Amino acid sequence: MSGKIKNFNFKSLLIFNTFALLITSYSLNNFIFIGVYVLFFFIALFSTKNGLKIIKSLSLLQNIRNDGPANHLKKSNTPTMGGIFIIIPFLIFLLIIYTNLSSPKLYLLLLSIFGFFITGFLDDYLSIKNKENTGLKSREKFILQSAISIIFIFLANQKDLINPLIEVSESWGIDMSIFIFPIYFFVLVGMSNSVNLSDGLDGLAAGCSAIIFYGLGTEILLKEQQELIVFSILCYSMSGICLGFLKYNKYPAKIFMGDTGSLTIGAILGSIALLTNSIFVLSIFSGIFIIESLSVIIQVGYFKITKKLFNNGKRIFLMAPIHHHFELKGVKEKKIVESFWKINIMLVILGIVLKIIL
Repeated sequence: MSGKIKNFNFKSLLIFNTFALLITSYSLNNFIFIGVYVLFFFIALFSTKNGLKIIKSLSLLQNIRNDGPANHLKKSNTPTMGGIFIIIPFLIFLLIIYTNLSSPKLYLLLLSIFGFFITGFLDDYLSIKNKENTGLKSREKFILQSAISIIFIFLANQKDLINPLIEVSESWGIDMSIFIFPIYFFVLVGMSNSVNLSDGLDGLAAGCSAIIFYGLGTEILLKEQQELIVFSILCYSMSGICLGFLKYNKYPAKIFMGDTGSLTIGAILGSIALLTNSIFVLSIFSGIFIIESLSVIIQVGYFKITKKLFNNGKRIFLMAPIHHHFELKGVKEKKIVESFWKINIMLVILGIVLKIIL
């Protein structure tokens, strides 16, 4: 048994996630959740398998940065922009739901996703066109992300959809007053960049995202608010999509999601959490993504401070984000990814338990 748990691969994650959602559907006597999840898993399998051929024919291939781990150079020319096959099926599904419900929350979600999708697509396209690892400059990307986030916040405020009370439990919340506006901005831009930074090992971002979407969908159901059930359905569809894509993105990856996928996945997580007042639990569920981002912030900050003080910049990690630190320590890529998946599952369990007992 310990050997099976130790070897936690794609099939293990698929079985675990599917079983968890089956139990959720059974306990609520509503099998639409598992149905949507399974449907979009197979849609993602089909679209990624066939889309892979299109990407190869168009020579949309990944450029690997020279300052990364040396063993990543072998990943050069791997098909990229696979996020197209994650986001487009979801956008179509969301558009169908919005057409039928005409909810202002769904409109904002659609707007946010489309904006971040175009930003990621543009970044990937320029990267391939310029034959470099980066397309948009960091400043340009941040400006676009900020503009989309500000428009999202402005419209949400106009429609009276911003709740200054961050819900921790049904009986306990934290009133952020006017500070809720920068928090909204931070969640949207921060989540988008966090998933993007985590997308550096085969299957890491896709696997963790599938787990988080399941957790977020379940947490929203626990709120027992009829008008929010649609967001649980959307989360479960994204969980299935991420796992379908993971079939081809797991180590060794046949396709990368690129910024088209990672930036948008982070925006979907952030947007849904904001629109359903699930910021607190998302901060727990997304612990892996947050740690990845913090490792970069700490590394850059420490380097700049030590360089200013001692004229010689020093580093805390061998390389950031932290998954590269473990790589340079000699831990195999597949082992790092599967360990991060396990940790993410524990974080989701922790978040749901806290939601129930608090």
